[in-house]
Amino acid sequence: MEIAEHIDALRDQGALLAEAAGRAGLDAAVSRCPPWLVKDLLRHTGYIHRWAARHIIECPARVLEGPPEAEILRGGAPDPDLIAWFLAGHRALVETLAAADPALECGTFMDAPSALAFWARRQAHETAIHRADAESALGLAPEYPPGFAADGIDELIMGFGPRRKYRPPAGDAGGVRVRTTDTGDAWHVSASAGRIQCQREPQGPPGPDDGTVSGPASAVYLFLWNRVDPGPAGVTISGNQDFLTAWQSSVRVRWD
Repeated sequence: MEIAEHIDALRDQGALLAEAAGRAGLDAAVSRCPPWLVKDLLRHTGYIHRWAARHIIECPARVLEGPPEAEILRGGAPDPDLIAWFLAGHRALVETLAAADPALECGTFMDAPSALAFWARRQAHETAIHRADAESALGLAPEYPPGFAADGIDELIMGFGPRRKYRPPAGDAGGVRVRTTDTGDAWHVSASAGRIQCQREPQGPPGPDDGTVSGPASAVYLFLWNRVDPGPAGVTISGNQDFLTAWQSSVRVRWD
């Protein structure tokens, strides 16, 4: 996906998040992120949008540190103004990214073609997954465009997966093959010497110790981000699930 496509996705997903939050109500529980309520989700995501925009505006050489999550959840705006506060920060981030110099240099925390490409992609998927959290408060799960969902799977596997902070338990064998049935994309994740190894478009059949995850890109995206259960979402899992279970418990993206 191109930078402009990620910015468009960020714009759409933020609006849908706010709409779902308004329908659910600020005190509704976010089922996949206990003990969060919808108001906690808005404060968290609203802070992240403002934090991300600072990188584009201030161009720090390294990623900016932020306060602990507990402090973030005490911030933001009073409850009656919270959705408007969220939308203001979301709109400012979209406008900041859209107006940015493509050659800008600033801190990032994953490989990307450019700093602007990194922040546009990361915030598009940050917001999309938190839109799913807002909809979960309504008992719903969103469906994303297949290409966008496959891009989010790629970011999770190829971007977050190999980061040094995520380490599989010692002795894990095998791996997991991930395939999206509607876009034809595929990845393989395994472990070697205590590090996660990730590959796009793996060749050949799965190994004897591998598990497989397959399904429509939107469903696989939400499943790998731990937002839906596989069966009801239409995700098929087969083969050895040991590595998949260990990997999903290890690669969890949290603010710290």
